[in-house]
Amino acid sequence: MTQEMTHKHTNRLIHETSPYLLQHAHNPVDWHPWGEDALRRAKEEDRPILLSIGYSACHWCHVMERESFENEETARTMNEHFVCIKVDREERPDLDEIYMAATIAMNNGQGGWPMTVFLAPDQLPFYAGTYFPPEDRYGRPGFGSLLSKIAELWTADRQALLQQGANLTEHLRRQAVSMPAQAVGNEAIDEAATLLAREFDPVHGGFGPAPKFPPATALSFLLRVHRRTGDPELLKIVRVTLDAMAQGGMYDQIGGGFARYSTDERWLVPHFEKMLYDNALLAKIYLEAYQVTKEPLYKRIATEILDYEISEMTSPEGGFYSSTDADSEGEEGKFFVWTPEEVKTVLGEEEAKRFCAYYDITEAGNWEGKNIPNIPRPLEQIASRLEISPDALQASMESSRKKLYEARRKRVPPGLDDKVLTAWNGLMIGALAEGARILGGPIYLAAAERAADFILQTLRTPDGRLLRTYRAGKAHLNAYLDDYAYLCGGLINLYEAGGPVRYLNEAAGLADRILKDFGAEDGGGFYNTSRDHERLILRHREGYDGAVPNANASAAMALARLAAHFNREDFRKAAASAVTAYGAVIDRFARAFCKSLAVVDFLLEGPTEIAVVGKPGEAAYETLRREVDARYLPNRILAHLDPAAESKERLKLPLLEGKELVHGNAALYLCYNFTCQAPITDPARVGPALDAHQERLKLTRRGLL
Repeated sequence: MTQEMTHKHTNRLIHETSPYLLQHAHNPVDWHPWGEDALRRAKEEDRPILLSIGYSACHWCHVMERESFENEETARTMNEHFVCIKVDREERPDLDEIYMAATIAMNNGQGGWPMTVFLAPDQLPFYAGTYFPPEDRYGRPGFGSLLSKIAELWTADRQALLQQGANLTEHLRRQAVSMPAQAVGNEAIDEAATLLAREFDPVHGGFGPAPKFPPATALSFLLRVHRRTGDPELLKIVRVTLDAMAQGGMYDQIGGGFARYSTDERWLVPHFEKMLYDNALLAKIYLEAYQVTKEPLYKRIATEILDYEISEMTSPEGGFYSSTDADSEGEEGKFFVWTPEEVKTVLGEEEAKRFCAYYDITEAGNWEGKNIPNIPRPLEQIASRLEISPDALQASMESSRKKLYEARRKRVPPGLDDKVLTAWNGLMIGALAEGARILGGPIYLAAAERAADFILQTLRTPDGRLLRTYRAGKAHLNAYLDDYAYLCGGLINLYEAGGPVRYLNEAAGLADRILKDFGAEDGGGFYNTSRDHERLILRHREGYDGAVPNANASAAMALARLAAHFNREDFRKAAASAVTAYGAVIDRFARAFCKSLAVVDFLLEGPTEIAVVGKPGEAAYETLRREVDARYLPNRILAHLDPAAESKERLKLPLLEGKELVHGNAALYLCYNFTCQAPITDPARVGPALDAHQERLKLTRRGLL
């Protein structure tokens, strides 16, 4: 194939909207997007498929592109022997889930991105790996020699490859078959907490050795268990981990927001990409921890994350962008690191001295000769060494961070993946709504409503189904279970934070879609793809958590909450079935099912039902709301009513039936199973009433789901 022909074919990706695919549009590789054209070509030309899956912010994806996909000789081999398909895992999680399962099965439980999978023309995988270097090293075969070997085997021993693909696919299909439902209860919750405590790193926080990923779902689960048991060790695990992450280099001390993960055990050195989903989940756990502990650090971190997302990661239409890269100007982390001289240039000598002492900026550097700002020592210790008061040092640091942030904005920024994903936006809508509720920030509620309206209006088909992704004016691709589940949960949060009731009704509509389009005929957990989705080699479903909370469990939690809001027994049964479908696996690996066990906690206890009646903005109403919103009540539903703006929509919510002002005053109603105590108008009585109610719930809590 001539160079001219190669570039002509490569233009196929130029018409894609995914920034990740567009990054590869000018490779000499003859890349195809996944679709009928590429699959038909593989069959007609009788060639295997080379499937490369990655994402825009993936550091090693960029490395493999530079080393192999931009190499003319390597590209020539790929083009001659394979039909090469490039997939953005964030847009096509269905393909990623199937072929990641294959990769893990073929590599002793190891997987990751970039993912490289070789398929027969009928899509059956027969060989897979992750990053391959250009030559043999790191104990991995060189990519060029691997290509030649597979091309040779395709010609000389094809039947063996096809049989391997058939065997592996059958193994994957057996894994996708549901097991008989099994009850799940308090014992599994306690077992998961025990296992997490056993894996806890008491020195640096988190679980297990490096690399360390932010364990937001596990920490949120532990807060739930601590609320029920009062076990101080569980709260300690949460606090040590949140403190360490907030003080480490994985947190952007200058601009806010967390990087994807830490390469070391003490959260110092990240891969510097920032993902929307991580920051949504982490903002929420810091908000929850703030409710429990009233620790100002947690409030600050949550605030900075949400402010970062609003100021830097919001599209003109109101949706939230997906991620930023680790690299800028071809170097990992260049945008984020500092030398003492660079700090001094911005701050001046005296202010720089204080900043460098506090944020660990030295001449030697803490990473490759430069410095990742982090906080290894307490503020009081540094203030004592500098002979100033802690308050003065704190004020100086706040001022310095602002100056360095403005200076950093003049650098070449990391690449931005500006696609808007429904699922991840659902998570951020939920986090912003909780920020508005707990911190009282109207800007957060406005941002959440704007994003929700954009998703509901733009990433939806005329018949009400969701679409997965949007960029450059185009929304496309069928939505997946996580899109429905995360958006559904976010809309519930948005209503409970004070948003219009239409968001709760939209959530109920999405829940109905989940039951109709993703439900399993065999009674197992929800499938990740809808009934009318493109036919692939299997229809995937799973129950364990990964980098994000499991979609099946997230759907179950949304259904459980909506069941309480609307008194929908079908929703409650579906929520319970989605979890008990994995009961046998939870019994063996409880620690991997934290989101599912949070649903169990909710259903076993039953929600605390709270209705607040009054006019938003008026002091009496807002004071009652603050008494509720300041408290950690994970098993709650919260309804609100402004009698002056009464509408027919309120009649759909059983919790609001018969609820009125009391002698013209704002009132709070505390209920269980829609049976309510006497209304409360005095804010001082709210806390004791909630405490007494929580104690009663512990006595009536069921043991099994």
